[in-house]
Amino acid sequence: MLAVSHALGPLFLLILTGVLLRRLRFPGEHFWGEAERFIYFLLFPAMLISTLATADFSQVAFAGMVGLLAVLLTLLALGLWLSRHRLGMNMPAFTSVFQGALRFNTYVGVAGAAALYGDAGLTAAAVAIAIMVPLVNILCVLTFVASGSYGQAGIWGAFKALARNPLLLACLTGITLNITGIGLPGWSQDTLALAGQAALPLGLIAVGVALQLTALKGTGPAFWQSCAIKFGLFPLLALGIGWAINLAPVELGVVVLFAALPTATSAYILARQMGGNAPLMAAIITGQTLLAMVLLPVWMSLLAWFV
Repeated sequence: MLAVSHALGPLFLLILTGVLLRRLRFPGEHFWGEAERFIYFLLFPAMLISTLATADFSQVAFAGMVGLLAVLLTLLALGLWLSRHRLGMNMPAFTSVFQGALRFNTYVGVAGAAALYGDAGLTAAAVAIAIMVPLVNILCVLTFVASGSYGQAGIWGAFKALARNPLLLACLTGITLNITGIGLPGWSQDTLALAGQAALPLGLIAVGVALQLTALKGTGPAFWQSCAIKFGLFPLLALGIGWAINLAPVELGVVVLFAALPTATSAYILARQMGGNAPLMAAIITGQTLLAMVLLPVWMSLLAWFV
């Protein structure tokens, strides 16, 4: 537990630094809005391309990890949809709980994998993103459509946005450069690696800045249902099935880590644009991020008993 806390502690301190900077209004809301775009569209893709284009894929057995993540996400989405009436909430609230259960914060995931497992963890996390980003987005969009909150024109807009997703494009670019043997010639490797080094610390601070602490006031059962799924059911299934199919330690660790990640801040934008319950979504994002500071180290420490 102590070793895991030492690895993950600095990540959460950076998030809390972002919370403090928001309260101090430093250096200003306009700055952080533009900084988040800069990180999302430039620095984080640079890190993903640098990692995947130069990775030694023989160090990580991806098939089991990728297959397990895809199956778990699909089954969880199906189970939630079939249970929607039993959860006792309206459809806008359900879509926010759905996003809270499936979506994951990429900054925390990649930073956590690197801190816990080094280069092998960073590579595994990048491959996990390549699989989870399109799958999660498709499942969320389909849920909004099935709930009747989004029109036909909006469906195509959502899928076009997915096709232009910088994280997905960066993953595909890095993997292509790797398997074709092109790699990163000349100065491109050092340039992308240098740019990528700024992505995680700035990204984690931006996560803290985006949190809305006032949204936690008056949270109801829907908030706690999303947290129970995110920090209870999902990682429990990931750990149990991953251990049963004998995943290697790094792959199992990344699967459990990504299963127990707090939901992404982008879920709030999707909820607002597609007819979800945006205030509930803000509460889920904020509450899960804060709870992850306690529960994520617990899950990663529990994992040590199985590997």
